Amino acid sequence: MSIPAEPPRSDRGADADVVIVGCGPVGLTLALLLAHRGWQVAVLERYAEQYPFPRVVTIDGETSRNFAAAGIGDQLHDLGEPMGVYEFRNAAGDVLLSFDAPYRPGHQGWPKAAVMHQPSYEAALRAHAETLPNLRLLCGHEVEDLTDHGDHVEVRASGPALEDGRITGSWLVGCDGANSVVREHIGAQVTDHGFSQDWLLCDVVFHEPREFHPTDVQICDPARPTTIVASGRGHRRWEFMLLPGETVEEFSTEEALWRLLEPHGVSPENAKLTRNIVYTFDACMTEQWRSGRLLLAGDSAHLMPPFAGQGMCSGVRDAASLAWRLDLVLGGRAAERLLDTYPAERAEQVRRTTDASIEMGKLVSELDPAKAAARDEYLIAARSEQDQPEAAPPSFALEDGFLRRALGRTIAKPAGELMPQGAVARGEQRGLFDDVVGRGFVLLSSVDPREALDDESRSFLDDLGAHLVRVLPFGSGPKHAGPHEVVDVGNTYLPYLTESRQVAVLVRPDFYVFGGARDRADLTRLVRELRAQITGSPSLQRRPVAARRDPRH
Repeated sequence: MSIPAEPPRSDRGADADVVIVGCGPVGLTLALLLAHRGWQVAVLERYAEQYPFPRVVTIDGETSRNFAAAGIGDQLHDLGEPMGVYEFRNAAGDVLLSFDAPYRPGHQGWPKAAVMHQPSYEAALRAHAETLPNLRLLCGHEVEDLTDHGDHVEVRASGPALEDGRITGSWLVGCDGANSVVREHIGAQVTDHGFSQDWLLCDVVFHEPREFHPTDVQICDPARPTTIVASGRGHRRWEFMLLPGETVEEFSTEEALWRLLEPHGVSPENAKLTRNIVYTFDACMTEQWRSGRLLLAGDSAHLMPPFAGQGMCSGVRDAASLAWRLDLVLGGRAAERLLDTYPAERAEQVRRTTDASIEMGKLVSELDPAKAAARDEYLIAARSEQDQPEAAPPSFALEDGFLRRALGRTIAKPAGELMPQGAVARGEQRGLFDDVVGRGFVLLSSVDPREALDDESRSFLDDLGAHLVRVLPFGSGPKHAGPHEVVDVGNTYLPYLTESRQVAVLVRPDFYVFGGARDRADLTRLVRELRAQITGSPSLQRRPVAARRDPRH
């Protein structure tokens, strides 16, 4: 791992602006989002080498959008693979549910669902991280202790690159998984959501290429619930639920594994077993996501069953949600209390996603034959009455946190919605909105937002690095679009504004809508509320910072 001999120090005298513990997809995404904003970031990872086996096997469009923001957008189409058809079947092989997952742009400008080979994605994120001089990957460094001094955090860690065994940061984020040392240090209580199952995971690679139709299958057999999924790059996974009374020891031999795989046409003659392990599928969440200058994200804050494919995706949402908040606080544009809105909004969305994952898990893993038969009858009847839907992971709007409020302080829709992404054009450039316009805060309007806002609001948004964009209808010549205009080539944005009954929406850097403006007069009120929630006080002065950034990245 390439490590700068004398890494730059932050303006506060610390070694880094942010220290991140854990170098999985969540930690890497957070590190890259912060580093692209110019902050000094150090990532501590206990293992010297990247974990070589796939754990996560699916990715949704929002996560792809966040990975693109982290800097690997040009590689995502090569990294992802089509999911194809996803079926739920009963013991007799009857189809209970069937979803199609076409590999085409969806709501977020990326496929709604795709097969993910996690080691390949992580390798791409790491490779990009190594190109950034202000981001240090300290692999083979295990955290032994940490101290929150009130104005900075000190970490003691064993490893080859820390001569005195310590590193300091202005903030520290634990992205270190289910057995998080950061969570343990905080002393955060974990709430169990009452769902726990042991499943045997077997990853195989066939000696000869083999196609599977459907691509993914959930076998809802009370005699042995089984999952069969693609996991990218020629890997395929079988997951077998351990039944009551069965032990891990019973399935610890290769002979036992091959017996389970044999009915599925998998044998030592045609496939290689690359990994087998018993995982406990849990559903739980910490009650405390922040303590002083210590924060949690990803599996260190929450665990959910894998049935909806949203565990890692939820962690990447944490990273995207936290990155822009830390950016504003580090830059002196926001008070530290802004970070308290992070757990307030993430906890509820994660809770709803976890509940959806649990319900899907219960559907798959019913062991009572009579209840399973009733389930089958109901689902088969329901399926005959509807067309095959497209596969789309569960998605929930934000219900609390950093959002515009209506009278009575309730959330004013479309606040909390995930903003769609479509194709736009400006001059000779045509592509996805994020690539053409840029990332960060966006004020998107059907009218000229600069002309509609007062001087104070424009100045505030400019200081924030926000993009003020007027959307022109498709058919307008892209060469005639001004520097603050785009043509709605994909017919995405003007219909969205019309359906939302808004003349403009203000979008956060993590692509969630802060709030909308009903008319031109409401635009200034919208920006003033954004300013009030960011600063906490109109008189708050921004501190000078040493690490300068391009706020329009």
